[in-house]
Amino acid sequence: EEEVERVLVSEHSWRPCPTARRRVRGCLQWVKQQLFRVGEDWYFLFILGVLMATISFTMDIIITRLHLAHMWLYREIGDIAVLKYLSWTLYPMALSAFSTGFSQSITPYSGGSGIPELKTILMGVVLEDYLAIQNFGAKVVGLTCTLACGSTVFLGKLGPCVHLSAMVAAYLGKMRTTITGEYENRFKQHEMLVAAQAVGVATVFGAPISGVLFSIEVMSPHFAVRDYWRGFFAATCGAFMFRLLAVFNSEQETIAALFKSDLKIDFHFDLLETFFFLILGIICGTVACAYLFCQRWMMVAVKKNRLTAKLLATDKPVYTVLVVLLLASITFPPGLGQFMASRLTMKEHLISLFDNRTWGSLAPNASGVATPGGLWQEWDHPSATIYSTLTFFLLMKFWMLILATTLPLPAGYFMPIFIYGQGGVQGLFPRGLRSEGPPRPIIPAGYALAGAAAFSGSVTYAVSTALLVCEATGHLGYILPTVLAVLVANAITQKNQPSFYDATIIVKKLPYLPPIRSRHIASYRVVVEEFMERQVVALAKGDGFQEVLMALDASADGEYPVVESTGSPILVGTVSRSQLVTFLQSHKHPQAPQGEKLAAVGTLGDDCTIEPIMLQFSPWTSLHQAYHLFQLLKLQRVFVTRSGQLVGAVSRVEVR
Repeated sequence: EEEVERVLVSEHSWRPCPTARRRVRGCLQWVKQQLFRVGEDWYFLFILGVLMATISFTMDIIITRLHLAHMWLYREIGDIAVLKYLSWTLYPMALSAFSTGFSQSITPYSGGSGIPELKTILMGVVLEDYLAIQNFGAKVVGLTCTLACGSTVFLGKLGPCVHLSAMVAAYLGKMRTTITGEYENRFKQHEMLVAAQAVGVATVFGAPISGVLFSIEVMSPHFAVRDYWRGFFAATCGAFMFRLLAVFNSEQETIAALFKSDLKIDFHFDLLETFFFLILGIICGTVACAYLFCQRWMMVAVKKNRLTAKLLATDKPVYTVLVVLLLASITFPPGLGQFMASRLTMKEHLISLFDNRTWGSLAPNASGVATPGGLWQEWDHPSATIYSTLTFFLLMKFWMLILATTLPLPAGYFMPIFIYGQGGVQGLFPRGLRSEGPPRPIIPAGYALAGAAAFSGSVTYAVSTALLVCEATGHLGYILPTVLAVLVANAITQKNQPSFYDATIIVKKLPYLPPIRSRHIASYRVVVEEFMERQVVALAKGDGFQEVLMALDASADGEYPVVESTGSPILVGTVSRSQLVTFLQSHKHPQAPQGEKLAAVGTLGDDCTIEPIMLQFSPWTSLHQAYHLFQLLKLQRVFVTRSGQLVGAVSRVEVR
């Protein structure tokens, strides 16, 4: 008793003024109730948008300064060719090696885009490590170093920003359960992840509307309308904050489009130009098919090749250094890089290719004088035409981008294909076009918008890229022909190749349900009975210690079906593996010594909680019905019954 008194006195001595503390606690509780009266979702979605905008903008500032430092070093090193080559190649090699080594040393899940893994998580598969908070720091630092390499590596930030946003949303979801005192609800977590996808896109392009639509198209085959406002609110907060920070940093005078181009349109486009937009969509779709095929082939070849497979397994930074050395050597400005505008950053590439002027008329004329000013001059070379440099850029970047996607570092792949689509249009129409009748020059920037949207949309299976380019540039005049080009390109690609992210899922062998590509009438005749698992480990309600032990040894399933009895296999429910383990721990083995103080007898039906079955398949359920139910309800395993009797089970493995 004296010891207890001493402890109580000690506790009270460290907590003075109990009445004041009680009042403060009551005031905080009242404030909490008033704030959450409108719903706590608004506050956490606002925090998600603002936080991701701040992170994205801070990364952009650091990347810009690192790139300027590289350009300063390259200029100040002198005219010695060897030193200029070393300064051009060693800088990105060091940054990319650090990006790979740092991110992989913290967690092996920080490499790549992150969108394929996030798609898998949103389908109901548990991949906890991909949303862990330690992955966040590795991804931020690694992505910053990757993007600081500039156009040498030619990678973007969209995918990693979506992944980062998802990690922030998962962490905020855990904070919400702590603050509100509610239990952790997986449906609430899913709602936050859905909003996080839109925020990731909005804080890269400053485009909230297309950010929501892009996340719906790319990330999930089914979308709940109740999550619509969450995505729009969080994406709007993120995009507004992202552009507001640019004003605070004196980059712009007011909130404006991210890639603002001088698109002065008196006459949008002639009706006959629709034909050219159709041709543009066909070309982009065809090139996208070739790109997707080669990219998937390259990823498989790198994994199967003995040397590269060994490097990726044991020495990832060495593989990164070798690939970046090759890419940097090719983009060296006094060498081949002078024909590829290699000194431009990714953002400068976008701005230059959105230029509304016809480059053919800006190039040196008969007197040899070029029109001064503008980033377009990086594409102009005295010994080659604009058409030649753009064509060379497209041919080289095609395989260089495919090779860069094999690098085991944090990076995005949407921005490069976006730029590639722009470059393709400028290469096709370097001097612009003119329609028949009165002289109305065709707007080059309008075709650049359509090309960027069509190629990137066909690679990712998205139509929202048509709106994305309009939001990013602030021009909606070409929305209709752009959508037309995107639809045509998508029709070609979806018929022949899986999307970029689906192909990555296939190569990585993630537990993801691929789309049913065959729409032949025979595919609708395939029923569950043809592919279900028939040998299912089941327990009866009257089973005891020995039967439960045998079931646990025979299968490693997370839950087991429970039937009425061995003679009457009527399915009554399921029991979890953890409950069965507890059952074994609390009951005595039939051959155990008599001295153990455990229950000698007991049955599964008496001592375990049997959960009712909410959904079960019939043997005649079609493959298409089972597939859509697995996707819509995010199922992992469903039991099959005939007249109530258990006859099999279907999991994601069987559906695949």
